[in-house]
Amino acid sequence: MASLNILSARRLTLEVRQRVNPIYRLAIILGAASVGLGICVGILLDAGVNLASIYEEFIVFTFFNAAGISTVIVESTPLVLAGLSAALAFRVNFWNIGIEGQVLMGVIGATLIAIFDIGPQSIRIVLMLIFAVGFGALWALPPALLKVRLNVNEVISTLLLNYIAFYFVMNQVYGPWKDPRDKFPHSEKYETFERLPEIGWEQVHYGILVAAVAVVLVWWLIERSRFGIRSRFVGANPRMALAIGLPVSLITASSALFSGGMAGTAGFVIASATEFRLTPAMAAGYGFSGIVIAFLAGNRPIATLVVAFLMGGLYVAGASMKVFYSLPDALVGLIQAIIVLSVTASEFFIRYRLRLARYERS
Repeated sequence: MASLNILSARRLTLEVRQRVNPIYRLAIILGAASVGLGICVGILLDAGVNLASIYEEFIVFTFFNAAGISTVIVESTPLVLAGLSAALAFRVNFWNIGIEGQVLMGVIGATLIAIFDIGPQSIRIVLMLIFAVGFGALWALPPALLKVRLNVNEVISTLLLNYIAFYFVMNQVYGPWKDPRDKFPHSEKYETFERLPEIGWEQVHYGILVAAVAVVLVWWLIERSRFGIRSRFVGANPRMALAIGLPVSLITASSALFSGGMAGTAGFVIASATEFRLTPAMAAGYGFSGIVIAFLAGNRPIATLVVAFLMGGLYVAGASMKVFYSLPDALVGLIQAIIVLSVTASEFFIRYRLRLARYERS
């Protein structure tokens, strides 16, 4: 009679965490950020940057200096709005990759008011904001309709509209809206009454008030309104939401319009508080940043505010390192990418658990 040999072995298995302790989540994120920072310190040391200088520029100047903090606030203000734009769409599984195009169209709307002197000077800035929100929302409307009516993938449609918006801007700044004074490809500068004023501390402007109001409104919309509760159902299970009678198409399209309007608001803040005109490259990077911010914040408005501030600090620190230590753009971009990817990768360990399981084989 043949004998049966049973061997015991071990293997790694992947388990989904049912619940995650907030402290544990924070510990994983901080650990991932520390790993990323450690890699970046090694790269900077290899590039010849002194360790004390790294501490001074990345930590002390950026977050413990009045000028540094004010610069971070200015940098993070449109990032907050871009993150809110992505969060509004992602909550209902509408993958809005067209934030940059919607930002540009928001600037187009604001610049239209400024160039043609529409409305009295006392309310010109308000009209610019309204048109920026409207143009951004309208640029998100075609992908939303294609999604809910024809089931066209919104990733493709929103991405393609980015290019259309960019080349439309190029047509304007090289054509009818080119600055007649210096003949460079940008629009005329806004008048003083068409700009968001500074609050009196360094270069911080009233765009922070726009961002703060936007955070409160989005928080109420998502967490307290009936629309927010319904959108949560749609995002979790659209088929079940449709089965219980929720207007899934209307909720999805409305979320897409809110997302586009928020991106248009970001364009208004960039144009009226920083650039003071329409330029082709003014929206570059905000789409990617908004997506990353919304992902790391879990599509939550308050967390979006925090993540956007930290990402703004990362950008400011990178810019100062580039100026004071003559680091190439590629190296600064690599450092920023390593830190962002490290923190983003922490979501895997938050959602899943690696476990050494035992099994038997004959």
